[in-house]
Amino acid sequence: MNTTVSMAFKLAVFASLAAVPLLGESFYTELLAKTLVLAIFAMSLDLLVGFTGLVSFGHAAYFGVAAYAAALLSPEYEAANLWLVFPAAVGAAMLVAFVVGLFVLRTKGIYFIMVTLAFAQLAYFVFHDTALGGGSDGIYVNVKPSAELAGFQPFNLDNPEHLYYFVLAMLVLVYVFLARILQSPFGRVLVGIKSNEHRMQSLGYITFRYKLAAFALAGGLAGVAGFLYAVLFGFVTPELLSWHHSGNVLLTVILGGMGNLLGAVAGAFAFTAMQEVFGSWTKHWQLLMGCVIVAAVLFLPGGLSAIPGRIKRTLQGDSTHD
Repeated sequence: MNTTVSMAFKLAVFASLAAVPLLGESFYTELLAKTLVLAIFAMSLDLLVGFTGLVSFGHAAYFGVAAYAAALLSPEYEAANLWLVFPAAVGAAMLVAFVVGLFVLRTKGIYFIMVTLAFAQLAYFVFHDTALGGGSDGIYVNVKPSAELAGFQPFNLDNPEHLYYFVLAMLVLVYVFLARILQSPFGRVLVGIKSNEHRMQSLGYITFRYKLAAFALAGGLAGVAGFLYAVLFGFVTPELLSWHHSGNVLLTVILGGMGNLLGAVAGAFAFTAMQEVFGSWTKHWQLLMGCVIVAAVLFLPGGLSAIPGRIKRTLQGDSTHD
C-alpha cells in the first residue's frame, strides 16, 4: 500500500513539473529549470553525505569543472555537438573527483572536510586567476549545443521548453540511476561504511575503493548539474566553484533530509523558494535563510523528508489513544 501511494505521489509530482511550460510563463519555467539543476546537484552530494557518511565541503568544484568544460569545448560562434560535449564535461568532472578522492579519502572527520575545501579553493583560483576560464569575468556559452544525431534533431535546446524538458529528463534519469545504485550490493556497502566502516573492513571489504568509487560517481553527477547550468544560463564564472556554492548545496541536503533522494529534491525546491521570497524582502536574505536552517536542524532534524513519517506517527498515536 505504501509503495503504491509513494509511486502515485512521484507520478503526480512529475506530471506537475511536466506541466509547468504549458503555463506560458517563461520566468517560472527558467526558475523551475534552475531548481531542477540544484536538485540534481543535491542528490549527487547526498550520495556522499547521506549514504556514505562523507561530508564534503568542496563539491562545487566538480559542478564548476563540468560547467567550464562545457564552455571551453563549445565553439565560440557555432553549436557544439551535445552528444560529445556532454559526456566530455561529465567525464572531466568525474576524473577530477577521482584524482582528488585519491588524496582526500586518506583523511577522516574534520580533516576530510577541510581537505575537500582546500582542493575546491585550488580549483577556484585556477579559473579565477588564469586566462583559462576568463578570469573573474568568466566565459560565455554563446550557442547552445545541438542535439543533432546523424542528420536527425530530436529536440532543440534553443527552445526554452525543450531545454526545460531535457533538464527534467536528466533529473529523472539521475534519480532512477541513484535509486538503483543504492539498492545494489554496491549501495548497501556504502550504507554499511557510513554505519560502521571498521565492521565492513572486518568482513573483507576494501572500503577505500568503495568510497573512491562513490566520490568519483558523485563528482560525475555534480558534473551533470554543472553542464546543465552552463547550457541553461549561457555563462560560467569562478563563483560556481566557490566555498559558498558548496555550502549552499550542503544546506539544501540538510534542509531536505540527508540519506533521502526525494528529500534532496524537496530541499532544492525549498531552498530556491526561500531564496526568491527572502530576496524580495531584503538584500540580507542569507540571514533569514540561516535562521530557517538553524530552526530546521533544531526542530526538524530529519529535514523535510521526515515530515510524512511524523504525521503518520501522530495519526497512529491519536488512533491508538482513541
